Amino acid sequence: MATQRRKSPSSLYLIAVFSLLVASAAAKVFFEENFNDGWESRWVKSDWKKDENMAGEWNHTSGKWSGDANDKGIQTSEDYRFYAISAEFPEFSNKGKNLVFQFSVKHEQKLDCGGGYMKLISGDVDQKKFGGDTPYSIMFGPDICGYSTKKVHAILTYNDTNHLIKKEVPCETDQLTHVYTFILRPDATYSILIDSVEKQSGSLYSDWDILPPKTIKDPSAKKPEDWDDKEFIDDPEDKKPEGYDDIPEEITDPDAKKPEDWDDEEDGEWTAPTIPNPEYKGPWKAKKIKNPNYKGKWKAPMIDNPEFKDDPDLYVFPKLKYVGVELWQVKSGTLFDNVVITDDPEYAKSVAEETWGKQKDAEKAAFEEAEKKREEEESKAAPADSDAEDDDEADSDDADDADDKSESKDDDEAAHVRIATRLSFKTVFFWFSI
Repeated sequence: MATQRRKSPSSLYLIAVFSLLVASAAAKVFFEENFNDGWESRWVKSDWKKDENMAGEWNHTSGKWSGDANDKGIQTSEDYRFYAISAEFPEFSNKGKNLVFQFSVKHEQKLDCGGGYMKLISGDVDQKKFGGDTPYSIMFGPDICGYSTKKVHAILTYNDTNHLIKKEVPCETDQLTHVYTFILRPDATYSILIDSVEKQSGSLYSDWDILPPKTIKDPSAKKPEDWDDKEFIDDPEDKKPEGYDDIPEEITDPDAKKPEDWDDEEDGEWTAPTIPNPEYKGPWKAKKIKNPNYKGKWKAPMIDNPEFKDDPDLYVFPKLKYVGVELWQVKSGTLFDNVVITDDPEYAKSVAEETWGKQKDAEKAAFEEAEKKREEEESKAAPADSDAEDDDEADSDDADDADDKSESKDDDEAAHVRIATRLSFKTVFFWFSI
């Protein structure tokens, strides 16, 4: 029997590299950044907010925990700061092709409020002035603030107006690396992926209010007078029982007894209190039955919207030229890495697999080890804090004892003064008597 020869690790590596090269040969990669050596020559740090001393600094690092210490990104490093940085690439249009925008984000700081999104920018931009007011074409990525905002932004600019996606796309909130991918297709459909798993999809026509709706309710339509929209009606066969209305709502409490100390002359005539009548059922209502003439809830018919004008280039961004990060962070520590702009979703997926996919398990283990050390240090510090509190309490007790002794001494001295004073008066009286 022939045996299958096992591939060596080196041959498997070569196959993986070859597969990536094949994918890259078929794909058009407009921009790719892994923040290796020389990254600062490709990225421009903006002077935005520098005059106000509110511009944050970027660190080139793999973070406190990672799956590969040599795979570095850029990380926000100062709390309560604005951050703005951008890179230029050859201008292109996504007309007739897919647009895939992908990058990884890690919030090491257990983010309370801050963004982790990136922007694609069209036209010419002064990168040293890039900031919050700079127009952009696409803004995509996670945003977290408090308990209410934990979502993925997907904002598209059309005719100088920013349009937010109408669907909620929850983002990841842990302290590990996650890959965010936005795919825009020539048929005006889209997909949003997190860690290569699709989380949302749909159409630009329905999931953004970019264009007026294709159809609207006919404003001239009226509900027909004979339209019966009552699903249930009173049962005409159901009759009110005789004497139903004679049943009182309350009755005299049969268990009530006149108190022994009740005096009719002083207290007045005693009357028993009333209680709810268990036989009383409330106002009579006929039973409900299905309405045989029910036609359903009336809805106005839909008609073509006269305000709608289709744009076959709705998905097109003709002059994409920059990618940038512009955000505000209350607590710093967000790390960006492995940015890809391409026309091939499979190539973007292969990049995610070669980076995040191969590192995620090691990163998680490193994070868990870091958390374990942190908890151990906190537990060690706890007894010391307790001892310090005990010392403070002991010092406080000693101080109280000292105060008590001082007060006692003061009381003794005061008593001696009173005795001496009385003796002095007696002595004076004695001499006057002589």
